[in-house]
Amino acid sequence: MTQKVALNAPVLRKNDEFAAENRAWFAARRWTVINLMSGPGAGKTTLLEKTLPRLATRRCAVIEGDMQTDLDASRIRAVGIAAHQINVNSCHLDARMVGEAARTLIAVDPDLLFIENIGNLVCPAAYDLGEAWRVTVFSAAEGSDKPRKYPKMFLQSDAVVINKIDLAPYCDVSLEELLESVRAVSPRAAVFPLSSRTGEGLEAWVEWVAAREVR
Repeated sequence: MTQKVALNAPVLRKNDEFAAENRAWFAARRWTVINLMSGPGAGKTTLLEKTLPRLATRRCAVIEGDMQTDLDASRIRAVGIAAHQINVNSCHLDARMVGEAARTLIAVDPDLLFIENIGNLVCPAAYDLGEAWRVTVFSAAEGSDKPRKYPKMFLQSDAVVINKIDLAPYCDVSLEELLESVRAVSPRAAVFPLSSRTGEGLEAWVEWVAAREVR
């Protein structure tokens, strides 16, 4: 007798159970959690370095995900913010890892927790971490076609940060085309064209972050 076994549904089932536990744990403590996702080099860490000092009314912490080193966590600590580094031989963080890392930050008791996910435009989109908000960070230098080529991450995001807009003229990239591409894939997301390096457009993003609450 031949039996068909559906493999796709159970694969993420355990992760979803951990994510639900995380979400309840975060909510009980009134921690607002933002999952930052992007491809490598889009500027997530620099964005955090420039954003965190501007969030004076919030008590912040960061969970950093990387395959190797604690370079990003060290950069966050250098601006006076608690950071927990996760090193994993994987293209994404999962909910179990995040739950364990979050518990190391109980003494900090942040009301705003950022998760800087592994740099990858595909895998992180599939894993619920228990976060309240999802943000895709996208470098203008990556080109206007990327939102259409990697739609899932953009579609699932509450906000899209188009970073490094100061580089667009030097990469033959049209900001208007970038915005059209993002809107085509993710019409409900808040969109923030900005440059972490120059500070252009940063305040609108910071205001959006400062207003986030548990939901």
